[in-house]
Order: sequence, then C-alpha cells, then structure tokens
Amino acid sequence: MTLQSVSEKQIIERLKFENPWWVTGAIEDFYNEMPRRLYFGLFKTLAYETGVRRALILMGPRRVGKTVMLYHTVQDLIASGVPANKIIFITVESPVYLNVGLEQMLQYAMTAAGQEELSGLYVFFDEVQYLKNWEVHLKSLVDSYRTCKFIASGSAAAALKYKSLESGAGRFTDFLLPPLTFNEYIHLKGLENLIRPSKVDWRGADIDFYSTTHIEEFNKHFIDYMNFGGYPEVIFSEKIQANPGRFIRQDVIDKVLLRDLPSLYGIRDVQELNSLFTTIAYNTGNEFSLETLSKESGGVKKQTIKTYVEYLESAFLIKTVKRVGQDAKRFQRDNFFKMYLTNPSLRAALFSPMSATDDMIGNMVETAIYAQWMHRDWFTPWYARWQNGEVDLVALSEAKFEPLWALEVKWSNRYFEKPRALKSLLKFSAENGLKHVLVTTIDKEGSKEVDGVNLHYFPAATYAYAVGKNTLKMKGG
Repeated sequence: MTLQSVSEKQIIERLKFENPWWVTGAIEDFYNEMPRRLYFGLFKTLAYETGVRRALILMGPRRVGKTVMLYHTVQDLIASGVPANKIIFITVESPVYLNVGLEQMLQYAMTAAGQEELSGLYVFFDEVQYLKNWEVHLKSLVDSYRTCKFIASGSAAAALKYKSLESGAGRFTDFLLPPLTFNEYIHLKGLENLIRPSKVDWRGADIDFYSTTHIEEFNKHFIDYMNFGGYPEVIFSEKIQANPGRFIRQDVIDKVLLRDLPSLYGIRDVQELNSLFTTIAYNTGNEFSLETLSKESGGVKKQTIKTYVEYLESAFLIKTVKRVGQDAKRFQRDNFFKMYLTNPSLRAALFSPMSATDDMIGNMVETAIYAQWMHRDWFTPWYARWQNGEVDLVALSEAKFEPLWALEVKWSNRYFEKPRALKSLLKFSAENGLKHVLVTTIDKEGSKEVDGVNLHYFPAATYAYAVGKNTLKMKGG
C-alpha cells in the first residue's frame, strides 16, 4: 500500500483559508472585535520597522493573546494601505505543513496569493517553534529576502528565547507578551472611571501615581484579577470563570507540562514535573530550597529539580527571586530562593478561587504585585531574609549593588495604624540607610515617619495598577 502525502493543492487551499483578507480585505470579525491589548502599540511599531533587516519574534506563555495580536497587526497593516494580498499568515502548527520548511511555505503562499513580487511582503509565522530548526530557516529567510518583513510567534518561549539568541544573533528582535497586568485588566474591562490620577512625593520628587474613587469596588476587581485575570479570554467569559480550572489547566498548564516542555527538552517523567509545579503553585510566594523540594518530591535529585525549575521559568509559568541578607549583601551560595507564579490566576485554576479573607490571600497579593514588576525586563527584584526578619521586595542598584528602596506587601490595615510593628522593614531600612520605603494595605493611603524613615502606604490594588501603568509608559506605550 502506498502512503498518501499532502498535495500542493491542499496546502494552497489551506493558505487561502488562513488568509481570508485576500478576498474580503479584512480579518474575521471574531478577531477584529476583540479589544487590543495595551501592548499592541509597542508591538505594532516594531512590526512596521522595515529599515532594519530583522525578524520580529513575538514570545509569551499560552493564551495571553499572541495570535490575536498578530491578526490585529494584519488589520492595522491593511488599514494603513498595505495591499491585503501582500500580507501572508501561516499557522506553522497546522498538520498540512508537516515537514515543509519556511521557505517552501513562503513559495506556496505567494502562489496562493497570486504574488510574484517579493518586495513589500509581510509574512507571519504563527507557532513557529513546532518546526524543527525554525531559527535556522527564519534567519535564512531574513538574509535571502531583504525586502520582506518576517514576524513569528510561539508559546514555548524557552526554546524561542534560547534559539533566537543562539542562532538569530543580529537577525531577530524579541518581544515578550506577558499575562495581563492589573492595569490592562482594568482597561479591557472598561473600568477606567474608577481611576483617579495622582502624584506621590517620593524622595523629594513628584511622581505619577494613581488612586481610586471607590476603593471597595476596586478591591473587588483586584480579587477577580487575582482569580481570573491573567488571560484575556477568561475575563470576558462567565462560563470560563465558572470553571477556570478546566480552561487554564487544560489549555495553559497541561499543554506546557505534557506537551511543550517534554517535546522540546526530552523530559521523560512528566508526572514528576507536574508534581513539582503543583507544589510551587500552591506555595507561591514562599521560600524554597533544592533540598526541601527534593525531599517533598520523594527524593528526586536536586540537579533534576533545578533543571525542572529552569524549564518552568523559561515557559513563563514561574519566576525565581534570589535572596539578600539584612545588610543587602548576596549570599555566596543561593541555597534559598522564593518562587512566584507569573500570574496568580494559575493558582486559583489549579485549586480554587480565593476571597478577600482567605488564609492564603497574602501570598496571592504578593504574587500579583510581583507579577506587575515582572513586566519590567530591565529590573531584577530581590527579597531580604535573615534570622527573625524578612522584607518582601528589594530594589538594588546594578552599579554598586546597594538598596534603592524596599517594599513590604501586606493585605492588612494594621501596619498603617501601628507602623512600629513593621520591625523587619524598619530594621532593614536602618541597616542600609533607606529613608523611604513602601507598604501596601487593604484600603489605607498616606505617609508616616518612624525614626527618620518615611513609610509610604498604598492600597495593594492601586499600587499594583500603578506599577503596571508606569511600566507601560516607561516602555513607550
């Protein structure tokens, strides 16, 4: 019996199906009606950059809206006057393209679009990581077709980042699309009427900050964000919110743990990896060590645990934060570290949504605030811990490795009323000469001075919003 292979005609038909704008002049309404993420403006600017010979690589975890952002870019190009049949979209993951290289795909697509002229083409490759040696193929296209703009996306960011650095040096520009910030959540839900711009006197300078007109309502949305807010699809679907575990666990977690990481890295014991991730997710915001993780996992070797942690971090499921001591000095051996989920809704999906009075709400708030800071790819957060003391987040100068500021994350008003109860924060400030530090609360705002240290209090929700908002401004968005 002779096995049948996919014909050129079938491939061309598939390409016509994937590019309806060749006929209609627009992307499907389903995608066009979806709101643009706030990161779209930044990405679009890079997509239009044709003067520099580089492919644009859109990276990020599953279900954060990468494919939708590509479609929005297609629509923007058409609206700006680029001929619709000069825009080619190829879903590399589709079985019809199995064993077809990127250059061959491009040739088929030009035939399907009726294009003979390469100049001015915009070519999108979605889910590019499923093509073996994709980075070699893509670099070759960039070098060979200098008048085309190539844009690729992929979910297995570990492989994408690694390979773009290894093989695409000078030919790829990486763009990370993270899970939603609280700022984006508020924007997509149309809740900006709850926001009131303000100024904060920080170390003698007025900086942009944000308050709210209704803190109780704002806090309810913050709780919803922590439970459901990491993914655009979830925040608009009451059906998914009724069972977020099914959507996020099956579509985000399982596909990464059972499919992406094993296929890309040859992981054999998927159950081991899944068990480790579940432990980390349940204890997000806690301090870990390889020793304790090895014991908890029934004796899995520490080197294996370390490798798994690196994989999970590369796939944007977790973030590892390193420790300094009371004097803000690094430890010679990084035996202890904290781990956070990259967005708190992962925990709610695995276990159950939380209320404002849940026992673990403090860890969730801390995870949510760390998630906002993770969007600053130029910033490295630390935490401080010593015998009988801890500070949740510390910023260190890169040049001198000295503390610039410190933050204590609380979901309580107690420390606004009793600032001297912040013993660890005050001790760390005195030890390192910090005159200004930050503390989050449930709904209290203001400043107090204790022993020459200015304690700036903000509700956790408005602080999280402000970090996300200011991060986007700093990126040029």
